[in-house]
Amino acid sequence: MVFNKEGTTTMVFQEKISIATFLENLEKAYPKLKHDNIVVNLFSFSKLTSGDILEFLEISNTHKNANKSFVLVTNKVSFNEITDKISVVPTLQEARDLIEMEEIERDLGI
Repeated sequence: MVFNKEGTTTMVFQEKISIATFLENLEKAYPKLKHDNIVVNLFSFSKLTSGDILEFLEISNTHKNANKSFVLVTNKVSFNEITDKISVVPTLQEARDLIEMEEIERDLGI
């Protein structure tokens, strides 16, 4: 698992493993990441389903309840198939923009 920290945001990615293994590794590493906003780069997965995305819902909810952003980045699933309870964007730049907007909202108490 590769971690790339940029300010208060950590980008996470890993190649050539299953979603289940990736999620297991992310959960093990979570105590080190819990104070940062997290961007999970899923571009290394050639096939993803909306069910794969939902596997991240529990850790996403935990992180968001701690007033931090959790964003998945992939363009392999239809955004109409994904619940709005989890943040999914198609590009890394959109992930950065979303985190910036969420930080502003938290600062304003929205």
